[in-house]
Amino acid sequence: MPRSSTRWFAQRLAQMLLVLWVIATILFLIFRLMPGNPLVAYIDTTFTTEQKQALIHSFGLDLPLWQQYLIFLRESAAGNLGRSFSFHAPVAQLVWETLPNTLVLMLSAVVVAFLLGTVTGAFLAWKRGTVVESIGIPLVLAVRSAPEFWVGMILLAVFSFSLRWFPSFGTVSPGAQYASLWQRLTSPDFLHHLTLPLITLVLYLQGLPLLLMRSNMLDVMEEEFVVMARMKGLPERRILLAHAARNALLPVVTAFALVIGYSIGGNVVIENVFSWPGLGRLLVRAVAAKDYPLAQGAFLLIAAMSIVMNLLADVAYTWLDPRVSYAKR
Repeated sequence: MPRSSTRWFAQRLAQMLLVLWVIATILFLIFRLMPGNPLVAYIDTTFTTEQKQALIHSFGLDLPLWQQYLIFLRESAAGNLGRSFSFHAPVAQLVWETLPNTLVLMLSAVVVAFLLGTVTGAFLAWKRGTVVESIGIPLVLAVRSAPEFWVGMILLAVFSFSLRWFPSFGTVSPGAQYASLWQRLTSPDFLHHLTLPLITLVLYLQGLPLLLMRSNMLDVMEEEFVVMARMKGLPERRILLAHAARNALLPVVTAFALVIGYSIGGNVVIENVFSWPGLGRLLVRAVAAKDYPLAQGAFLLIAAMSIVMNLLADVAYTWLDPRVSYAKR
């Protein structure tokens, strides 16, 4: 790796750590300054004053705020996110148990949405000025602007409650047991539960790659090398696939990493509509219960993954397009 590229990567890594520290500090202050007693799930009405003080001391809530902050930073850097107030379990354990469900839903939706959106966007650019485009673009914009929870509720009402083709909650049927995580994630039962939330996310996410690919295709199709290919008498389909689409893919590929980072936090609504036991649903339950160790851990993990995906998007862009020089930046 050239020295300029190494320097740029080190700078971006330092910026990433700085942003993560700022987010962690904001999360710490927000949850500590919220009104109410966060230990309400622990404290019983029969507890004496001494028992309540002992419980508060066990969680370190009787320490000065600055000491709690330093302990929080030290433990977070070590991967110890504390103990959940409401679940009575380590936060790291709860987060890692739900993370696979979120990743499977998010990654499968993003991959399907980008494949579908890229192909459809190239097709609509090819059919510019036709009836296909005049119908397709408004339809895409309508689906894109529809709220995710509304689309999910419509799919639930039709395909789950009326037709009973798909389950309405969870990842597997009640009582189902599997020998390993991989066996559960690849089981037909899991895929059956995944279908409706996957379709909901795909309908929402496919608008970005579709419109981006169409816009890039329209620009590329006016370039000289495309005009030259037409003058040579090459078939229009070959020009579309081998020349125009290939050169229009770069912004779509880099947007892929950004959408992954966005979708990690954007799954909160979908997971709650479909009662999908993922990181987003766990986060909502933690905030409602004022369980700030769990909420901090979930928020921090979502922020870290989003920041990392932004870094990967920058790296992918400079790798895919050598003309980009970060040294000049």
